[in-house]
This record gives sequence, structure tokens and C-alpha cells, in this order.
Amino acid sequence: MSPQAHAPAHEDAHNVHHGHSHGHDAGHGSLRTYLIGFVLAAILTAIPFWLVMGEVFENKLVTAVLIMIFAAVQIVVHMVCFLHMNARSEGGWTIMALIFTLIIVAIMLAGSFWVMHHLNTNMMPMSPEMMKNMP
Repeated sequence: MSPQAHAPAHEDAHNVHHGHSHGHDAGHGSLRTYLIGFVLAAILTAIPFWLVMGEVFENKLVTAVLIMIFAAVQIVVHMVCFLHMNARSEGGWTIMALIFTLIIVAIMLAGSFWVMHHLNTNMMPMSPEMMKNMP
């Protein structure tokens, strides 16, 4: 039996490029996908910048929450548009990586809020009345 009768241990670029792949459905980006990702990334960067610089909301907590939401959405946009993550490619493993990333991002955002809250509560300057009572 000739060595070419068996499936190759690896796929050469010619077969993958011309659709003769052996089941490795990796997503490939198109110019349209990259342009959509770029436009979304620019918008998702400009809006939080405007929220902070324009002092749109008087309540700083609302601004912080909105910035965190925009950050999480931007991470997903980057993963889908630039890393080409979807449920079909690589047998579903890329979508598992996306879910794992979303969980890690949620933990990081919650931890960031917790740290910021406690820094604000415990480290901010005291009122003049409180300073008078200091030893």
C-alpha cells in the first residue's frame, strides 16, 4: 500500500485553502469581518471616552458600570471579529474558550468593582470633622 493511500498526519496548505480539508473548520476572516470589527472597536472606545470626558452622568457609579459593560462587549467583539471564534470552528472548542473568557471577565469585573469600592471607602480623605478627632 502506498504512503499516499492513508490520510496525511497533517494537512498541507493547498488542501486547506481549496476546501479539501479533513474536518478542521477554522474560521477565516474576511475584509468585511475585519472592517466591522474595526468600526465596532472604534465606537466601543469612543462612547466610554465621551461618557467620562463629557461628564454625562452625575453619578460616577453609573459611568463606571457603563464603561465596564462597554469593555466586556469590546472583548467579545475582538474575539469574534479578529480571533474568528464561533460554534463551528475547531469542533466547538473555540466557543468553549469564549465561554471561559466571559466567565474570567465577569470575575475580573466583579473583583474590580469590589476593589474600587473598598479603596474609595477606606482610602479617601476624611471630612474636616473626622480629622479633628484623629489622635
